[in-house]
Amino acid sequence: MKKIFALYKKYEELVNYLVVGVMTTVVSWAAYAVCKLIMDVDNAVMMQIAVVVRWVAGVVFGYFTNRRFVFKSKNPNMLREGIDFAASRLVTLFLDMFVMWLLPTVFSVNDWIATFVSAVLVTVMNYIFSKFIVFRKKKG
Repeated sequence: MKKIFALYKKYEELVNYLVVGVMTTVVSWAAYAVCKLIMDVDNAVMMQIAVVVRWVAGVVFGYFTNRRFVFKSKNPNMLREGIDFAASRLVTLFLDMFVMWLLPTVFSVNDWIATFVSAVLVTVMNYIFSKFIVFRKKKG
C-alpha cells in the first residue's frame, strides 16, 4: 500500500488531472446528451450549438475542479485566472468543433465516436495549456 501511495504522490498532479478530466468529460457529455434529446444534432448548425453547450459545461466545471484539486492554485486573482482558463479552452473548443465537423460530416463517423476522439485530443492540449500557462507557478 505504501508503494501505491508513493507512486500516487510522485504522479499526483497527472493522476488528479486524469480523474478530474474524466469527471469533466462526464459533465460535458451529459450536457451533450441533453442537447441530443432536445435538438436535431444531425443538422450541422445544431451539432455546433450542442458542442458549444457541451464546452461551456465542461469549462465551468473544469476550472473549479482543476484549480482546487489538480493545480492547487492559490492565485487570489480568480477572475484573471478564470479568463485565462476559458481562453485556453476556447482554443481547444475550435479544435473540438473542427473534429466534430470533420469526422461526422466528412468521414461519416458516428458522433459519439467523434466525441471520444475529440476528447482525447482536447484533453492533452488542455493539460498543456493549464500546466504551462493558466496555473503555472510563479517564480520567487
